[in-house]
Amino acid sequence: MTVAHSLLFGITNFVIRNTNQRYSQSMIRFPASMRYLFRPLLFATVVPLVAAATARAEPLKIAYSDWPGWVAWEIAIQKGWLKDAGVDAQFMWYDYAPSMDAFATGKADAVCMTNGDALVTGSSGKPSVAILINDFSSGNDMIVAREGVNSVKDLKGKKIGVEVGLVDHLLLDTALQKNALTEKDVTLVNTPTNETPQVLGSAAVDAIAAWQPNSGQALKSVQGSKTIFSSAEAPGLIYDLLYVSRENLEKNRGDWAKVVKVWYRIVDYLNDPANLDDSLKILASRDNVKPEEYEPFLKGTHILTLKEALKIWKVGPGLDSVYGSSKTVDAFNVKNGVYKQSVDVTGYLDASLTEAYAKSAAK
Repeated sequence: MTVAHSLLFGITNFVIRNTNQRYSQSMIRFPASMRYLFRPLLFATVVPLVAAATARAEPLKIAYSDWPGWVAWEIAIQKGWLKDAGVDAQFMWYDYAPSMDAFATGKADAVCMTNGDALVTGSSGKPSVAILINDFSSGNDMIVAREGVNSVKDLKGKKIGVEVGLVDHLLLDTALQKNALTEKDVTLVNTPTNETPQVLGSAAVDAIAAWQPNSGQALKSVQGSKTIFSSAEAPGLIYDLLYVSRENLEKNRGDWAKVVKVWYRIVDYLNDPANLDDSLKILASRDNVKPEEYEPFLKGTHILTLKEALKIWKVGPGLDSVYGSSKTVDAFNVKNGVYKQSVDVTGYLDASLTEAYAKSAAK
């Protein structure tokens, strides 16, 4: 017998006993045969309650990875804010690509992804919907070049290490376009992002496209290396969001609303200068670096206030809207054969929980 069944029988028998006691006190006593007629009715009433309690016992499973806007969840994790909000959430730490695999295979209910990579994951069979926008990259995604390569134009005829099809492939494509080059002018070397510093250091490539902390590691470890382009030159190209499986969002919408509320508690904490030292200590502990080493990573990530996020949630054609940005990425994905046909990006974006939180906060 399962725990749920034991609980069910216990509740049923308790109600029957107490029903008999109450009626006996009012000088009405049902025969045992009639009392047990109540059991089917009680089963019909109690079973859904037990099932609901059992379903809620499973925590929300959220896959996250090494990006400042997502490492920021550590503040809530370490301070117990999720529990304070009445939500049971389990954050699971992965490298970025494996985090998306965990979501795609059902090991996680939600995952921290860029708006472009969510479209890629969806095209391969696991669509999702974003419920909050954490940030946009404002310098942490970089093209880092070896000594002697001083500009994007100098990349012509050179080899570039990049994880093909992921977000910094888009950054590289944007940088080339802005400098009248195309991918035909360079050679792409498909490289896992967390290996890009080593590949640049080995001189197997002339430059890499990577995000922090990998880009920073390359700058630190490869003598003479430099940043020749960054996401600061294309704000809104890369948005970082929390995506939830559509079925889990429908099932646990109330709990996800609490997660959104906790996120804006984190944002408020980060935006208070008095909390800077504590915030850096917490974020740095997740990456096993010193707080002073982590500070540049945080500065290269524009974590959005609630007011800023509401503006970005509005539908528009440019990079200052998550919808416009996602359409840009969709076009890039189709052009590069990541998937064959354009997708409807609106199905991947749901501003309603953020908007509902904003209304409640205003009150």
